Amino acid sequence: MKEDISITAISSISPLGITQEEIWNAYQKDTHFLTKRNFEAVSTWVGALTEEGVEAVEKLKLSDAKYKNLDDSVLFTLFASRQAMAQAGWSAGDNFGINIGSSRGATSLFEKYHQEYLNDKKSSTLASPTTTLGNISSWIAHDLQTQGPEISHSITCSTALHSLLNGVAWLKGGMADKFMVGGSEAPLTPFTIAQIKALKIYAREEVEYPCLALDLNKTQNTMVLGEGASVVCLEKGVPDNALAVIEGVGYATEILEHNISISTDAVCFQRSMKMALGDTNPDEVDVIVMHAPGTRKGDSSEVLAINEIFCNKRPFCTTNKWKIGHTFGASGMLSLELAVLMIQHQKAIKVPYVKSGELPNKISKVLVNAVGFGGNAVSILLKKVT
Repeated sequence: MKEDISITAISSISPLGITQEEIWNAYQKDTHFLTKRNFEAVSTWVGALTEEGVEAVEKLKLSDAKYKNLDDSVLFTLFASRQAMAQAGWSAGDNFGINIGSSRGATSLFEKYHQEYLNDKKSSTLASPTTTLGNISSWIAHDLQTQGPEISHSITCSTALHSLLNGVAWLKGGMADKFMVGGSEAPLTPFTIAQIKALKIYAREEVEYPCLALDLNKTQNTMVLGEGASVVCLEKGVPDNALAVIEGVGYATEILEHNISISTDAVCFQRSMKMALGDTNPDEVDVIVMHAPGTRKGDSSEVLAINEIFCNKRPFCTTNKWKIGHTFGASGMLSLELAVLMIQHQKAIKVPYVKSGELPNKISKVLVNAVGFGGNAVSILLKKVT
């Protein structure tokens, strides 16, 4: 990337908390933040918001009569976007762009309205406007009072990082000076849980770590669904409040062999990482925040791809899905948040049950990966502000 694009704010709401200090403190612990919740009378592991997070969302919901009928995926993003805007020092007059995506969108409301239709054979007036894919970005633009472009999209689990790709493209194309990008997911609903369980990839054991993301010796799939949202503010150049600089972006899509397929050595990741690295020497990368969803094939294929690109000199690798679950469309931005925090605090976060070797003594560059069903991968290379 010839022109610097900086991250000037990042905010999230997740099982880790609602403030950057709280979230970083949560990362210091070797415990996970997964809990049990009943779905159709079956106790299931999930990554749910903290009590403070739930209270914050409820307070926001009651703050405006128009917000009481919105899905959690919108409310999560409203909360995070307000915090990010304040952190970046932006105002509505800046007319910044917005691109917030979601893999599933308004899952809770969609299931609610569909059930009402099955029961009553008629639909609620609010069913369509509150469940459309463009619902999230439109409400964020309304709430923040920006008149800049607003974009919504869904590219499964790489959605949030695709939002970042879009923001970078708009900034580099000279069509905007600032862009807020991110992802949101509220998938803890009966039908969504049932869908993932049907794929035979959901965690089901009572163990110390229900999700064994990055453990290449696990004998079964251990994915756990989580909820949350994360947004970042992007600006041209390197302003004084820059948290990290985007050094490279990469993307790739594999040819589908199956609806959820990815090749054994994740060719899509090889291509996206190679593109993101560009002319950067792979040896300069200190940490990789992996997608690592906790499935046997998903985790192993990404490691094989990393070994291929880094010629078996694998950098320190980590992930946060063992801690908060897989948040689908929001996951890539929550991984990016972890990368930014590690750069800021100059401390790598390890996965407690994985032998990861020596921790890096410096963190100057971090590579972040995300991939969705069908092999649509994105890789983002961040570097420390100098």
